[in-house]
Amino acid sequence: MTNIIKTPHLPLLSIFKPLTVLLLMGAALLVLSGCATTQSLTPQQCQASNWQEVGYVDGLRGRSGDYFGHYINSCASVVGAMPNRIVWEQGRQQGLKKYCTELNAYKLGREGYDWQPVCPLSGIKKLEEAYSQGRYYYIRQRDLDNLRSPYYSPSPFGYGSGRFGYPYRPLGYGW
Repeated sequence: MTNIIKTPHLPLLSIFKPLTVLLLMGAALLVLSGCATTQSLTPQQCQASNWQEVGYVDGLRGRSGDYFGHYINSCASVVGAMPNRIVWEQGRQQGLKKYCTELNAYKLGREGYDWQPVCPLSGIKKLEEAYSQGRYYYIRQRDLDNLRSPYYSPSPFGYGSGRFGYPYRPLGYGW
């Protein structure tokens, strides 16, 4: 007579293994996305950076003055390397002159990017209007692309009409 040992936990392991893999992949993605949003400098960059040029690029990207804290944190452990805030801010102001244009505001909206509130208040109304026009184009184009998709369904569940009897619910509107 052979003793067969039944292990009731084996089916559970087969369920938890893919779940564990998914959780680990999600955690790795979060860590990587956090790295992509802040610029971390190497020790060599901390010592040899042209802070005016770094500030200029940050201004072109619409970064606020608070962003300088990332450089202080990155260079804190490097002996003899201290980012120069005054020079960085001069460069950032030059970059903001190109960021704070109507054409750039429109372009950011049209490409679906967020507008950063870093521009002087004197011309903000025109900039917001340009951004809104670009954003309007972006939303309309995205909705048209969604309608043309072979996976289009008038309902979030794949059948029937959408909420409140509307056949289509644009992605930008949470009815």
